[in-house]
Amino acid sequence: QVQLVESGGGLVQAGTSLRLSCAASGRTSSSYAMGWFRQAPGKEREFVATITWSGAYTYYGDSVKGRFTISRDNAKKTVYLQMNNLKPEDTAVYYCAASRMAGSTAEYMYNYWGQGTQVTVSS
Repeated sequence: QVQLVESGGGLVQAGTSLRLSCAASGRTSSSYAMGWFRQAPGKEREFVATITWSGAYTYYGDSVKGRFTISRDNAKKTVYLQMNNLKPEDTAVYYCAASRMAGSTAEYMYNYWGQGTQVTVSS
């Protein structure tokens, strides 16, 4: 089992930045790719970004490309999501997840999920 805990969410104004963190614990010896998803009220969960175990490969959803950056520090067992130029439409609960498959954008490919952290962007 792998446990994931997100942090760093909050209420910010449009145009500002926020960095989310996701700390992993448990059976983290396996080489998991990591991803971020988000879910806004009344909407389906949406893929945001993913990163391979080595960090060499990243992929982003169209709505965040150029504004968000995913990274990881395997020594700290932590994945980050740097969010710049935030917009009100970025308001959502953000989830991190672990997958045994690199490059996955589909929810069903992720084996472990965190509880989520709320990000609210005011206009």
